[in-house]
Amino acid sequence: MTETEFLDLAESTLDRIETSFDDLNDQDVIDVECKRSGNVLEIEFIDNGSKIIVNSQAPLQEMWVAARAGGYHYKRVGDEWRNTRDDTELFAALSELATQQGGAPVKLG
Repeated sequence: MTETEFLDLAESTLDRIETSFDDLNDQDVIDVECKRSGNVLEIEFIDNGSKIIVNSQAPLQEMWVAARAGGYHYKRVGDEWRNTRDDTELFAALSELATQQGGAPVKLG
């Protein structure tokens, strides 16, 4: 994929993640605040102050996630972002990480 294609895809992925967390917050599922600065999305869990950071890495064409549980890298495989170590899908992993950090069951779609 070209750099432009990657940047467009990364942007839409960050938008989708932010919208999903905003929707969960609006539905009172989980108390979070999202902040976006360029290619970095910061998701803060209000109850405990912990954060999940999601950002794009254009030179490697990867999405990176930093959470309490560790750091993770995702490459595009077909229509999904897949973990470079264990092949988990990005949104499934974010759901699990947010459930762990936020204390309520989270399912990102």
